[in-house]
Formats: sequence, C-alpha cells, structure tokens
Amino acid sequence: MKIRSAPVPTRGRALAAALATLAFATCLAGIPSAAQGGEAAGADELPLGTGPLPETRTSRQLADGITQVSIERGQTSAEDFWTVTIGVGTNEQEVADLEAAVRAAGYEPRRDATAGPDPRGPLDRPLGWMVRVGRFTDRAEADTARTEMAAAGLTGSVQYTGEDGHGTTGPWSLDVLVIDPTRFTGRMRSELSNGIVPGRETTSETARRTGALAAVNGGFFVIGSDRTTPGPWLAGTDGDLAGISVVGGDLVSEAVNGRPALVLPSESGKRAAVRRLSTRITLHTATGTARLVTGLNRQAGLIVNCGGVGTATPFTRPAHDYTCGNLNELIVVTPKFGTSAPEGPGFQATLDAAGKVTAVRSVRGGAVPAGGMVVQGTGSGADWLRAQARVGALLTLRRSVADVDTGSGVALTSRTSVINGGPLLLRNGQVVLDPVRDGWSPEDIQGADRAALYNGWYLQRAPRTAAGVTANGRIVLLTVDGRRPGHSVGMTIAETAEVMRSLGAVNALNLDGGGSTAMVVNGELQGLPSDRTGERPDGDALVVLAR
Repeated sequence: MKIRSAPVPTRGRALAAALATLAFATCLAGIPSAAQGGEAAGADELPLGTGPLPETRTSRQLADGITQVSIERGQTSAEDFWTVTIGVGTNEQEVADLEAAVRAAGYEPRRDATAGPDPRGPLDRPLGWMVRVGRFTDRAEADTARTEMAAAGLTGSVQYTGEDGHGTTGPWSLDVLVIDPTRFTGRMRSELSNGIVPGRETTSETARRTGALAAVNGGFFVIGSDRTTPGPWLAGTDGDLAGISVVGGDLVSEAVNGRPALVLPSESGKRAAVRRLSTRITLHTATGTARLVTGLNRQAGLIVNCGGVGTATPFTRPAHDYTCGNLNELIVVTPKFGTSAPEGPGFQATLDAAGKVTAVRSVRGGAVPAGGMVVQGTGSGADWLRAQARVGALLTLRRSVADVDTGSGVALTSRTSVINGGPLLLRNGQVVLDPVRDGWSPEDIQGADRAALYNGWYLQRAPRTAAGVTANGRIVLLTVDGRRPGHSVGMTIAETAEVMRSLGAVNALNLDGGGSTAMVVNGELQGLPSDRTGERPDGDALVVLAR
C-alpha cells in the first residue's frame, strides 16, 4: 500500500512538509540544502490545481541512491460532477447533429468545451465541444441514467468533469522514484512480461519474478489478439510491444520511427537519456544482395502505432492506437518471441545461430530455433526470400538504432535497455509537446474519430507514468493515480510535462498510462489501479534490481 503521512498538528505539518520537500529537492538537484524560517530551499509545490492547495510529501530511502516520495495534493472540488457524454463534435454541424440525437431521445443536451485547441490550429478556439446530458452526484446515478438513455437508443459514456482537463482542485496522488546511478550499486533494465514478447503480466508479477527492489510499467503494447487486420485499433499478438524495445542489448522490437524512448545506461556511470529513435534492420546475402527488414517479433502486415518503413499504409508517420498495414514485409522472429513463430500465408526460412538456412517452407509458422531465428516474407518480401534463402545459404542480419535528431547511433551493449513511449514531454528543461509529430494528431484517418481520441487521451486527465533525467543524471520515475474521483483525478499530458519539470527533470517522456500505470516498491503496489478489475497486465516493465 502507499505510505502516507501521519497526522501532525498544523504547525508541525507545515514544517514536516517543508523538510520533506527540501530533502526531495536536494536528492534531485544534488546541491547543498538550506532552509530559512521553515521554508524549503529550491523546491516548490506541484504545479497542479487552481488556488493554494494542501500538499504533503512523504519520503523514504529504499537503498543507497534510491528515494521514493509519495505526494498527496489538493481536494475534491465542489464544481465537479458526473455526467454522460454522448460524443465530441469539432464543428457546428457535428455538434448540432449530436444535440438533435439527444433531443430526439427525450433529453436536453449541454455543450462543454474541450480543454485545448486542435494542435494543428487555429489555437484561439477549442478542439470541439462535448455534448452531454445531466449533472449527477455520484457514478451510480450517472450509470443508471446512461442505461436509461441506451434503452431510448442514445449511446453515451459516463465521465467525471474533474477529468476534463479544465481547472480543478484535484485531488492528486503521485509516487516518485529518484535513482542516482552514481550511488546506486544495483541495475536498472527493461524486462519483457513473462520474459518473451507474447502474453502479459502485471508489473507486480514482473517485480516478483525478477526480485526487483522497485518497478514501473513500461511502454505501449497490444492488448488482445482478436483483430487481424489494419485499422483504428490495436491488432496483432497480445503483449506485442508497440514501439522500440531493447532488452540486454538485444533489439526485440522495431521503433515507431521518430517517437521518443528511454535509453538506460549502457555502461556503469553512463547517463540515461530520452531520445527520439529510429531503427534500421537489413538482411544480407553472401553475394551482397540486401533487403530491408520491416519488423521484428510481430505478426506480418500489422504495424501498431504506425511509423513503419517500406510500403506501409496509409502512411509511415506515427499514429497512436492505429494499426497500419504492409502487404510486402520481411519479418524476423527471434527466440524473444518464444518457441513458435506467427502463422499465416507467405514464405519462411529458418536460420541457425551462424545465419545458415536450415529449412524453408511455403507458409509462415512453426518452431523458432534456440540461438537462431526465423525470417518470414509476405508479398514482394516473400518473393525475395524465396529467391535468396535456399537451404545452406548464409544470411546476415544487421541492426542499428539511431537518434533521429542528431543522427548519432545508440550503442547496443549487454547493459543497454530501451523502453518505448510518447509523447516527448521535456527537452533541455523546456516543455516541447508536439502531438502531431508524436502521433496524436486529431486528423480523421479513414473514418477513425481521432478528435475523440485526442481529447480523451491527451487533453483529459488520466493515470500517467513518466520517466525523465535531471541535469546531473538522476533518473526520475513518476506514476499518478487517476479515474478515482475523491482519491486522484489523474493528469493531462501538459500537466504531466509541468510536473516532471517541477520534479527536476530536464528531459522526459510519457510512458504507457491509464490502466497500465503501476509502481511497485518492495513487493507492494503503490496507489490504486484505475481498472475496476485491478492491476492490468502489461507488455514490459522497467525494473530496479538490487544487484
């Protein structure tokens, strides 16, 4: 359970909070501490909420070089309430159509503006308006109203207005881990759920399995495997990482090119970094012929979050929670996928540890050799593989990771870990939100309602997980509970960026959030999961190991 401050008298509470804040700021900045008149030097309250709000911080040292800080801020606002949202309209006609549907069902609609504009402009008007019905005091009352509306043919979702992204007093419940790699003698690394790509496990399960001192959930991944075609949904293998993944120096999943990722130190004493990354993977024959490999350890034809290479459709730029397609792929499947490769039509070659082709088959699927790999082709990729991958031939796989902004490569040593994420929050101490570049553009894609996704995912408050690096190389990991009115309303992406900056990070990115958000310390889950079923199984995690 989350450790909370013990009740203290008002004057003692103020002093305790100031001292806790001072200790935390000193841990982050690595500068001499000073306090005058009970005030904390170099530290401010979190930039959350309207007006002065109560805030308490409780810190504990988990090991030399690792501090956990639990922060409680704000209080429930009398201005917030439950409501039923029918839809989001981005122009007058769309809003009028939604309102007409509400009135036709016998209800009176209300317009609530979104908490921000369309990032593509114009910036002087909201992205749109949420058409809603009712003001309810609790969720049960709102759920009953939604059921009645559904019986009248009106579909809606229950929401709490404190999560809209407009001004509120909270409350917020956050947990922060600060790791000083110059003092911490253990290790930090990415860890696949269950140790392989397919399947998922909770962050608590990953922490127990690895014996981690602490852990937080990792990057984006596929939930479920019932979708087998491209479109505005997640598709592919359950647990498949929807972006770059490097585990122990092994490139496990290709990048959503240009999206940010957390790069953990590749050598003792080296700094972690937040970088926009791309991957380049090629397969070479002994005669010098080469072909671009479009994917690693995933189902051919399904590029989750897009950003693929080759002939990916409808485009090669990132698009969050959208699965792009490619009919002409060359996919490499390694033992990190498990013992069985994805099945389907195409052509396949099995390679041993030396890159020698040991078997070919006219369909995809079957065993993945330990120490070797399977190469699968579809469309023109299958034609190329069929011509080059004859039994006994040698094929060489080349993989590289590069920073798209600087062009510099990322060394893949046995200590390198990379966890995918997005959007980028901070660069050199400045907020640098760019939802269009990072794949959250509200543009319509083949009928997909991206405006509603952008509003609900980006502008509204939700549970969040973020990671950052301070100016002196410390690593800051943040989780905030959300979708729990009365306990914690969560944060918008903009709020997450400002909070990470206030905690001392100069470079930071958002990791997966929502029901995936989880921090585990000494085997105990911190905070409250947002899913009604409890902690959500994830695709990977960042684990902190004592040795």
